[in-house]
Amino acid sequence: MTTGVLPLDKPRAPRRPAARRSNFELYSWLFMRISGIALVVLVLGHLFIMNILDEGVQRINFGFVAGRWASPFWQFWDLSMLWLAQLHGGNGLRTIIDDYARKDTTRFWLKMLLYVSMAIILILGTMVIFTFDPNI
Repeated sequence: MTTGVLPLDKPRAPRRPAARRSNFELYSWLFMRISGIALVVLVLGHLFIMNILDEGVQRINFGFVAGRWASPFWQFWDLSMLWLAQLHGGNGLRTIIDDYARKDTTRFWLKMLLYVSMAIILILGTMVIFTFDPNI
């Protein structure tokens, strides 16, 4: 009669180690939700301040931007919008490339083009915000 318990002298076969999976897609999904909420707050705040509190877009000129970017608060606000919008949009486009590119080589080159363009825009945008000279 067996009780369903292995005898003590018979060792169990070693279990295969669990496959290691990256949680990148989970973090990517989570980033899209959090950055989307942050972008809604940042963009709606930006539109409200620029169009209602600051008397509309007709007031925006070089001097207005120079005065605004003299404050670290507005530099951080605009930098946050730039970075979040670029990373949010790039992540969405990366997902679209993964879904619709059929060949591995096509997928690779489309992603490389996406990553390079994202890096260029982020670098140039960050440089413009932090190196803006109002005395031109």
